[in-house]
Amino acid sequence: MKIVILGSGSWGSALAQVLCDNHNEVTIWGIEEAEVFDLNQYHQNRRYFPEAFLPDTIKATTDLSVAKDADIVLLAVPSIALAEVCSRLNQVLEHPVLIINVAKGFHPVTHQRLSEVIANCIDPKLCAAIVSLLGPSHAEEVIQRLQTVICAVSEDLEAAKQVQYLFSNQYFRVYRNDDVIGSEICCALKNIIAIASGILSGIGLGDNARAALITRGLAEIKRYGLPLGAREETFTGLTGIGDLVVTCMSPHSRNYEAGYLIGSHNSSRYFWQNNTKTVEGVHACKIVYEEALSKGIVMPITEQVYHVLYKDFLPMEAVVRLMTRDLKTEF
Repeated sequence: MKIVILGSGSWGSALAQVLCDNHNEVTIWGIEEAEVFDLNQYHQNRRYFPEAFLPDTIKATTDLSVAKDADIVLLAVPSIALAEVCSRLNQVLEHPVLIINVAKGFHPVTHQRLSEVIANCIDPKLCAAIVSLLGPSHAEEVIQRLQTVICAVSEDLEAAKQVQYLFSNQYFRVYRNDDVIGSEICCALKNIIAIASGILSGIGLGDNARAALITRGLAEIKRYGLPLGAREETFTGLTGIGDLVVTCMSPHSRNYEAGYLIGSHNSSRYFWQNNTKTVEGVHACKIVYEEALSKGIVMPITEQVYHVLYKDFLPMEAVVRLMTRDLKTEF
């Protein structure tokens, strides 16, 4: 199977290794010439994995036309770049391809889910199916071939099954899931809660606070997702609680790391002045806050994270606001 991965970052590189381990022909497209050179010359992506060596069968290029001969195109670019990359991809495709998306978030302007963005940017005649590969996974562990279990999410169950078999092996297991709405919402909103989790650690709070945050964060995600068509069982599955837990607890999480930086400085100013990484929860927070406000959905954690990020509220004050809200029943 000939597969082109768009995006030479950590996740794209780690998934390229999985696919090569499963005997596929893989080419990575990227815009960073240094990363492409590193992949071709040294079979490494030292910007993300200083000590890891990738299979020497992986090729890399800055020429997007490589995608025209692909059987499958995997999109591993940030959510804010997805529409532009898909529009460019649409210009080079010459036959229908299966498109796999691994980004998590929303369109920065239209607020659409990412599968909707892809469907709007790619000519239906060139898109055989769209499958999202989502769930609790960090590239830093996948590159070490540590056991990982995630979901192939699509309304097209045959396409989801194809992706399931494409990736699954002894260290990487894939389940199928057809709740596209619920899975995409869960995987986008968990990044907001992960920022909050990092903030709690940064200001010195402990396990009690984080356990409460994850639990109430899941309730908040469910409150947002159910009216939009998400299914109840998704919230307790791999793309729900699974992804939420790993992102809120792991030092590999960029969202947790960003929150920790904010909490340790008791302000978001240092983060905004020094961050150079893609932190999806920062973008998702603004979108979800605005959408929740317009729909009348109560989301106190998201609201406080938004105020810390965009209104310069102090993290410790945000915690006090959450703790002193009107008392209520849990359910």
